Amino acid sequence: VRWMMYWIVFALFSATETFTDLLISWFPFYYEMKMAFVIWLLSPYTRGSSLIYRKFVHPTLSRKEKEIDTYIVQARERSYETMVRFGKRGLNLAATAAVQAATKSQGALAGRLRSFSMQDLRSIPDE
Repeated sequence: VRWMMYWIVFALFSATETFTDLLISWFPFYYEMKMAFVIWLLSPYTRGSSLIYRKFVHPTLSRKEKEIDTYIVQARERSYETMVRFGKRGLNLAATAAVQAATKSQGALAGRLRSFSMQDLRSIPDE
């Protein structure tokens, strides 16, 4: 449980860090404070990650649990619809490519056969 709390808090920290780095990286000792914060999160003595998880993350997740579940169901439905749509599109592209390849090769084959005389065609053994 301790590691789960750490990784959830660290993931949130990493996500927010992407934006804060752009805005406040000029601040003196910013990177040193970031390092100290991660060590504080990780330390078994301070239990920083479990403190942040229990005070902020868990209450927020509990409050928004129904909304999160609704979004997950919507994402599942949309992903199924999207996969079906892309599958149909992929099959259509493959069928079109196969027909075009067959048409081109048939035209090339017919052109080659036309170039042969009947004498040349009779010399080809039947299999």
